[in-house]
Amino acid sequence: MTAAVARAQRIAAERNDALRDAVTPGFLQLMRWDPAVCVLWFPASHPLFGAPVCRVSGCDKLAHNAGSRGLCRGCVKRWEKSGLTVDEFVAVVKPRSRAIGSAGCLVPDCARPCKAVTAMLCHGHWDQHRKHYSRMPVDEFVRLPNVGPLLGFGPCEVVACYRDRDIAASPYCNAHNCRRRYAIRHGTMPDEEIWRLVTPAVAEQGAVSLRGLPEQVVAEILYGVQQRNAEGIKQKDFVLRPLVDFVRVERLSSLEQLEVDRLNSHCRPLAAGLRRHVVRFGASPETERYKDVWDAAVFGLGGVFRFDHIRQTYLREALKTWALDDIPRRYGNSPRGVVQRQINNMALFSTSLRLHRNDKGMDLRLLGRDDMVFFLHRLRFLHEQDELSASRRLDAARDVRRLLNRMRTLGLTQPGQPLHGIADDFTLREEDMPEDAEDDEAGKDLPPEVMRQICEHLTTLDSTDHQHYRTVVEVVIDTRRRPTEVCKLPWDCLDRDADGKPVLVYNNRKALRMGRRLPIPEPTAAVITAQQERTRVRFPEVPIRELALFPTFQANPHGHQGDQRDECGGAPPEVGDVAAARDPRPHGGGHRRRSRHQDAALRQGEDLPLRLPAHLCPAAR
Repeated sequence: MTAAVARAQRIAAERNDALRDAVTPGFLQLMRWDPAVCVLWFPASHPLFGAPVCRVSGCDKLAHNAGSRGLCRGCVKRWEKSGLTVDEFVAVVKPRSRAIGSAGCLVPDCARPCKAVTAMLCHGHWDQHRKHYSRMPVDEFVRLPNVGPLLGFGPCEVVACYRDRDIAASPYCNAHNCRRRYAIRHGTMPDEEIWRLVTPAVAEQGAVSLRGLPEQVVAEILYGVQQRNAEGIKQKDFVLRPLVDFVRVERLSSLEQLEVDRLNSHCRPLAAGLRRHVVRFGASPETERYKDVWDAAVFGLGGVFRFDHIRQTYLREALKTWALDDIPRRYGNSPRGVVQRQINNMALFSTSLRLHRNDKGMDLRLLGRDDMVFFLHRLRFLHEQDELSASRRLDAARDVRRLLNRMRTLGLTQPGQPLHGIADDFTLREEDMPEDAEDDEAGKDLPPEVMRQICEHLTTLDSTDHQHYRTVVEVVIDTRRRPTEVCKLPWDCLDRDADGKPVLVYNNRKALRMGRRLPIPEPTAAVITAQQERTRVRFPEVPIRELALFPTFQANPHGHQGDQRDECGGAPPEVGDVAAARDPRPHGGGHRRRSRHQDAALRQGEDLPLRLPAHLCPAAR
């Protein structure tokens, strides 16, 4: 064994130990985890792992689908064929002719599994009862003095299976013995050793077998499921089970090797989430800086920073150093996007060097003023080919000029730094900047006809499912605030001033100004009060100071998270086809127009007090 292999194995073992230590004893107890059995048991009563029990009498399955009238999938199919009403159907006891599961023999201390869930006796005791005591009830039979316990035959030899063998003649449990005979009969049986390794365990409600997986994968799954549970994300056994079976068949040594695109649409979000937590485990800005693709989560942001499009090593390393210096000073709604835009513009510059230089721009000591001139030519060419807009062309030139100057002030041209030896004339000058084209495009405000149609169709959102979105649209229109600011409002955002007039308390995160107070009309205050009541009904036990006014419906069991802009910033289709076609986001819907209450008052001939637009109102700044 070479030293490199031994070192890799030692690092993997240390990582496995760290992953196992990161899984808390409370979580392992919740999932009834036993390392000797290696099976996860999803608690049925847990709000994220479980679901309500089926309403049908005698059915112990779970009703995971919220629209299934409280019935499990099997009972839904039986109900659709029955011709009965739901109330009549749930009163009929479910027949027990078939059942999935495994249980021990009823004879005390018998180590063998029962022949069937409905029989409740192992094969030996079932034959004894059928031949000699067929007329005797089973509960009396098991108490006879000549009916004693039997020794077990050992576990099923399918690696993933956690059941015991039923008979001595077969090395498998009854279910896998049937599967094996079926595969042989239809000619789909591979080598038996391979079949034992890749065949999944028998699907059982709430159980996910992790047997047959490498220790590292087991630790990664446990850690990933724990972290997703801490985030408030619902996870179901019937989604994790096929994912585990896929990993077992592919014989992956780590979830980092998992190809998410090969999974079906149900498993893909779970697989991506587990893989993301595994990749982020132990990551920090100190470790991330050496990669070409950074996970922005280690910097407290979302998404990734990509440097892999920059081919020149010295330029890529210098840009990473600049990014480490620049990221902490970024704030607002999308700081990652601002940094990545500048990285992308430097990638344009990197492409220019690669295309026009014989050495692909790899030797920075040969770079000079001519390379900058060729870059300006390329920007103009791309603009004339309609591949770059006028504003993007100007931004690219400005960003390259500013970043190169910033890299010099950061000392990156000093000995031992990435840009040591670069020429002084390798820069862009002020006069090199392209002409700043006048912005003759329409602003982000929705046209008056679209706003009119939205207001006229607000009544179509009165249903329970859409009331949440109607309130967001109304508050955006009436307050003239950004959709992100409205979606992130806390529950107690409504206040009164000294005169008893309603005031909206919000955070202007884009300008980093918190606790702004904006006077609002009474109708808008009534809309917000109604939304507060609906939110309180959803989360009656959560303290008010921790609640959001518009809590998101995804991964939010405690109501702490406000809606995301892409969730409630867009109105449902019922708002109107024209509005959806022009701009589905009600961004700045009232910035340069009166609110819907003011429009209604003017139509009635009422006088309104003079009111400045929101962006000029002192209370809004």
